[in-house]
Amino acid sequence: MRAPTVPAGAAGLPTGRLADALGRPLRDLRISVTDRCNFRCGYCMSKEVFDKDYAYLPHSALLSFEEITRLARQFVAHGVGKIRLTGGEPLLRKNLERLVEQLATLRTPEGRAPDLTLTTNGSLLARKARALKEAGLDRLTVSLDSLDDAVFRRMNDVDFPVADVLAGIDAAQAAGFDRIKVNMVVKRGTNDHEVLPMARHFRGTGVTLRFIEYMDVGATNGWRMDEVLPSATLIARLQEQLPLVPLEASAPGETAARWGYADALGRHDAALGEVGVISSVTQAFCRECNRARLSTEGQLYLCLFATQGWDLRSLLRGGASDEAIAAAIAPIWQQRSDRYSELRSQLPPDAPTAGTGRRRVEMSYIGG
Repeated sequence: MRAPTVPAGAAGLPTGRLADALGRPLRDLRISVTDRCNFRCGYCMSKEVFDKDYAYLPHSALLSFEEITRLARQFVAHGVGKIRLTGGEPLLRKNLERLVEQLATLRTPEGRAPDLTLTTNGSLLARKARALKEAGLDRLTVSLDSLDDAVFRRMNDVDFPVADVLAGIDAAQAAGFDRIKVNMVVKRGTNDHEVLPMARHFRGTGVTLRFIEYMDVGATNGWRMDEVLPSATLIARLQEQLPLVPLEASAPGETAARWGYADALGRHDAALGEVGVISSVTQAFCRECNRARLSTEGQLYLCLFATQGWDLRSLLRGGASDEAIAAAIAPIWQQRSDRYSELRSQLPPDAPTAGTGRRRVEMSYIGG
């Protein structure tokens, strides 16, 4: 980890407009609230690595809700308009709705509340959905890789039934969440036969299904290119049964390419909804990436494939003022030039920066 530098004078103070070395604005902050998860999906936290002897972070190392909110306030002042809570499995963090309540009080320089969203595996969603909604959470993303119970149990590797995740989605809709996304990581030869059943299931339900190319995140998931199903192939497969039309991006820097279900005249039928594809392997979107990631213990990462973070917790617990923390964040983002997915083919398989000798951080530590 690296220690941030606090600039002297007014340098680095928030203006609401912070750009990196490639001109990309800071708009999205993803906050990991725990490094623990109750699933053992092979592409993220395989049992072989995250076993009973794995050393998770001690509770004292984790940022408190007040510390998270204090940091988030400085990011919002710099222009962040969207905050996503993630993990690990964020709903394992006790009383998470209290953090949501605190974050919901933040305001952008224009006076708007940031968009608050959460990514979950859905296992605890049925019992937590209403409290999260009442606390001020705006949106939900549920990770779900198959509707086939046997495939799903095999992929989560803890024998968790798919019916309980679907019940969680139902509970979220009943609690008033009207913007729910379901993310499916597609591995060729593992669950790619479930693409069409998933699309049919969620079509017309108000839930947006997104297909994610299997990515080489971290250093322990055994990623192989021949297990990637390119998004173009996936969309062509869907088109054979469910006609689609391309849609415009809903926001700058959006990671998913949007496709709407078409009516008999070939026009998007909003009642049928849409799907999205996230193609960071075959169609890198680095040039529009506006996301920063805050780890469970307060390390700031500038890329999902990073090898090293910046230690913001030391500022929090070292007595730094809000102004000093905001000033330290600015130059970290301004020097950012990460574009790993664009450079993937030129780099060694276990290091996004040639010659660093460091492994990529695990996705379960900084969130997806």
